[in-house]
Amino acid sequence: MKLLKRLFDFYLDGSIHVALSCFALVKMTQHIFQIPHGESMAYFAFFGTIVGYNFVKYDALTRTKKVKTNNQIFSIATLSFFSFLAATLCFYRLERITQIVSMAFLILTLLYTLPFFPNKRNARNWAGIKIYIVAFCWVGVTLVLPIINAGIPITSDFYLKAVQRFLLIFSLILIFEIIDLKKDDPHLKTVPQQIGVEKTKWLGYILMVLFCALEGFNSKANDSVVFPNLVFPIQFFAASTVIVFLFFATEKRSKYYTSFFAESIPVLWWLLFLFSEKL
Repeated sequence: MKLLKRLFDFYLDGSIHVALSCFALVKMTQHIFQIPHGESMAYFAFFGTIVGYNFVKYDALTRTKKVKTNNQIFSIATLSFFSFLAATLCFYRLERITQIVSMAFLILTLLYTLPFFPNKRNARNWAGIKIYIVAFCWVGVTLVLPIINAGIPITSDFYLKAVQRFLLIFSLILIFEIIDLKKDDPHLKTVPQQIGVEKTKWLGYILMVLFCALEGFNSKANDSVVFPNLVFPIQFFAASTVIVFLFFATEKRSKYYTSFFAESIPVLWWLLFLFSEKL
């Protein structure tokens, strides 16, 4: 039992699960816009997320020596190294324009993590901006890059999907910010720190209602989907799940509430789309 728990914790702490969520959202984009042969893009997002998240989580801690090197840290570093090699291989299989745009998101990730200017904090610690940077990067990797790589024209439907994706990711991050309220530095000025837990939950509820309402304007995108009649019910289910997790989110919840269950929502969303194809 202890071995299984250690493996499960490594699965979460090594950012494999969050990478699976990113992979699922890329596959969602490919399903919605009927993008064939997108494996390189999806796996680039998967392995790149492992590298990026582990770098963000452990770089500052190891540099400040707040985390001592142990077997788990060494294992995560090894996982990140091989993930970097895999992401690099996938990177060279992407279109040139995709490579260029992905470098922009890499720079943003580095800015988010590293203090580039003397006596200045990194972007992660800029008051109130963290949630927007993370949501923007997720939209970029899971929606913008797959669309660009496939050469699909940028239309109004794309922008609507981008807004929807941003609302979904933003609302998911709100769950994390509620759970981490006691641990977060007050200077971060996260949404719960600024407006309180209850108002944060209501903000998430409103954003998820807007997420569903916007689906009605995606007529062209829906027409391109193989199973258009099931798009809205699946979107509604995903939004409802986020609302439920927001409702029950408290500072006393364990890390598994967010790191596993909440981050499973994009995976569940993707699996529902896969299942609907069989209907």
